[in-house]
Amino acid sequence: MPVACILKYVTEETGLNRSRMILKRLFTPVTILMVPHSRTRPVSIRVPVLAVVASVCLFLIGTSFVAAVSVRAVEYRRMQERLSYLSSQFHEMKGVMLSLRQAEKDFRTLFNVKSKTAVLESADLADTGSLDMEMLREQIAASMRSVTDIRTYIAEQKDLYRATPTGWPVSGSLSSPYGNRRHPVHDETRFHTGVDISVPSGSEVKATADGIVSFAGWTETSGIVVVVEHGHGFSTAYAHSRKAMVRVGQRVARGEPIALSGSTGVSTGPHVHYEIWKNGRHTNPADFLARR
Repeated sequence: MPVACILKYVTEETGLNRSRMILKRLFTPVTILMVPHSRTRPVSIRVPVLAVVASVCLFLIGTSFVAAVSVRAVEYRRMQERLSYLSSQFHEMKGVMLSLRQAEKDFRTLFNVKSKTAVLESADLADTGSLDMEMLREQIAASMRSVTDIRTYIAEQKDLYRATPTGWPVSGSLSSPYGNRRHPVHDETRFHTGVDISVPSGSEVKATADGIVSFAGWTETSGIVVVVEHGHGFSTAYAHSRKAMVRVGQRVARGEPIALSGSTGVSTGPHVHYEIWKNGRHTNPADFLARR
């Protein structure tokens, strides 16, 4: 037999022996003894070394997988929290912007001016390549406070305007002014607390401001009288009417008919006696008749 063949045979035989030895070691049984703390007998289990090695490998792989899943779950939860925060910030900013747009629309209607984009253009934001949400929120909050103050002021002024007597209660001519005069019936000087407006009998007498009727009925000297409370200290009275067209507690608007003119009570002819009271004191209606 040639030397090369002999060497090859010896090498193959050696490798085969090594493989057999490795397999023999892997399948060599190992005894695992489990000793209970009770009085029961210990339990022994015989398993090959290969099963122990496989169990250790599987345990390490499982532990690594669980750790990786846990890390990903934590990252996912953080991403969810961040997304939820950004989403809430977005909705908050969207709501504020809608409020600003509505306020801008109201201002354009009230004042007939151009767009209020300068409110946001005036925001002093640093050019960092991204929005500073906190600074922008502060700028918008300041703008919203200003808008709220202006709208509150406008609402108050509107209420005052609607409560202030304006114009004439009836279309006619002024026959007797406010102040001292010679009484047409009693023929003596008396203070006239209102103005007399001459009109044909049956003319519609209209409220000069929004309010609530506090009196509508007969008085001995002034005949049928209607009194309207307007708020902000204002009240008006309409006397010598032929008929009251409203009742106590009724809400009336400026320009709404409240009575028909006549000559009831102490009177020399059809007219409307018109009075304006401010904070419990009568005032000259002439200051309000010319208003529009």
